[in-house]
Amino acid sequence: MSPSPFLTLALELARASIEAGGGPFGAVVVQGKRILGRGQNRVVSSRDPTAHAEIVAIRAAAAELGTHDLQGCEIFTSCEPCPMCLGAIYWARLARIHHACHRADAAAAGFDDQEFYAELARPPEERAIPLLVAERERGLEVFRAWLAKPDRRRY
Repeated sequence: MSPSPFLTLALELARASIEAGGGPFGAVVVQGKRILGRGQNRVVSSRDPTAHAEIVAIRAAAAELGTHDLQGCEIFTSCEPCPMCLGAIYWARLARIHHACHRADAAAAGFDDQEFYAELARPPEERAIPLLVAERERGLEVFRAWLAKPDRRRY
């Protein structure tokens, strides 16, 4: 199988991110052969823990298309996405994920997402960060208001 030019670009973005002082991650969102968004890890430079390459690329693609719905698009990324990025990929409705390295490769490089995967597999009451329920009835009122809104837009 010949190398994907989009995966090659994601890896070039990852290498450039290292040279710019960021983490070794790059991502590209495409629609067909059209690049909609590019991303590099910008966690440290932007002081934003959510600025992973995949998130940055998804945000750029959504802005390019003027929608949050990226159905039919694909993401090419230098490494298997972490749980946060995987969640964003699902929310964006991307059709496929192409990645070069596995999460074990990232762990060997000092980026161990396995603790997050393990944490999410635990029951909520056993997680390191407690999930505390409060004001549920008032919260349900907000959901009822949403459901009653005739022009609500699903996402």
